[in-house]
Amino acid sequence: MPTWFAYTLIVLLTITSILLTMLILLHRGKGGGMSSMFGGGVSSSLAGSSVAEKNLDRYTVLVGIVWFACIIGLGLWLKLAVPA
Repeated sequence: MPTWFAYTLIVLLTITSILLTMLILLHRGKGGGMSSMFGGGVSSSLAGSSVAEKNLDRYTVLVGIVWFACIIGLGLWLKLAVPA
């Protein structure tokens, strides 16, 4: 495989790592969390959770899946690039 593929995965992994960290910090914990600072607590409730919190959950899961796929892809690339 070409080396540009590995560099692309490394850049994508770095971006998703930073984004995943920020999204996790935005989640509401027991004490209210940082999401309430950005209007998450003002949203209307829907089944016990705000709409903003549900969207934040969806984005976190999506970024987590991309992050995981980057790690798997980079591991497979390293396995194929480096002979045993």
